[in-house]
Amino acid sequence: DPAVTRPQPVKPKKALVVVLGVLLGLFVSVGWILARSMLRMGIETPEQLEEHGINVYATVPLSEWLAKKMRLRKKDFMSSGLRHKTKHIPFLAADNPVDLSVEAIRGLRTSLHFAMMESANNILMISGATPDSGKTFVSSTLAAVVAQAGQKVLYIDADMRRGYAHDLFKLDNTCGLSEMLSGKAEYTQGVQTFDKGGFDTIVRGQIPPNPAELLMHTRFQQLLDWANERYDLVIIDTPPILAVTDAAVVGRRAGTTLLVARFGMNSVKEMLVCVQRLEQSGVNTKGVILNGVVKRASNAYGYGYHHYGYNYSSN
Repeated sequence: DPAVTRPQPVKPKKALVVVLGVLLGLFVSVGWILARSMLRMGIETPEQLEEHGINVYATVPLSEWLAKKMRLRKKDFMSSGLRHKTKHIPFLAADNPVDLSVEAIRGLRTSLHFAMMESANNILMISGATPDSGKTFVSSTLAAVVAQAGQKVLYIDADMRRGYAHDLFKLDNTCGLSEMLSGKAEYTQGVQTFDKGGFDTIVRGQIPPNPAELLMHTRFQQLLDWANERYDLVIIDTPPILAVTDAAVVGRRAGTTLLVARFGMNSVKEMLVCVQRLEQSGVNTKGVILNGVVKRASNAYGYGYHHYGYNYSSN
């Protein structure tokens, strides 16, 4: 018998293949998005903190100008074998005062004015969860913008392990906080003026073997009492909370405490742990500053860092 032919092919069924292809592509895309969301645990919106009762006092965008300078500096560091990673860093508040990051911190200055009205003193502690959250950038820039408003400001680098304010401000580090607290120097000997920023500062000093114990000494309270009487605002930059206990010691003596969190780097859980640790030490956290905001097309914010190690600096 002659073969019977059909005008339409039996296989493959094109419509079914197209439908299955679309569904498979959709599932793969959704799975990829969910996987990325699970891997990226960093804070993406201020609402994530506010949902847990943590006030967000300011969102500070990443300075593209400073980031470009730091990329060029890193390139020079790698090629020339420079010894110090923290030297010759631009001071944004003076080198580019119209930068959006500086403008955001000017807004923080206004919010802080009202937040500190009922504080026990005019001492402000600024800390963070982990290294590289940007606490030194935020605290030093805040010191500059407050000084620009005509107030007398003292900035204290209380990170006696890895503080680098002396490099940032290009000041002498032979006499600083560690020398004052160990009784080797008087208060007036350790205070230096950072002309570029318009404020006074106490640098870290030489690295001591017992930073936390020095901060618990009565000399530290006496230093703060002395500074509180002479300055409109005293800003203390401390080591990260999840690494060492120094911030809890300092926080008990400060009238106001703010934390710095970096977008996409620090998680909500980390910030909640920080607040809890401070509360256990009797320190009330006023709020959080979100730093380094980089908005992407997906409305997410980049960075990744999950390391709590905090060793002594060799500088």
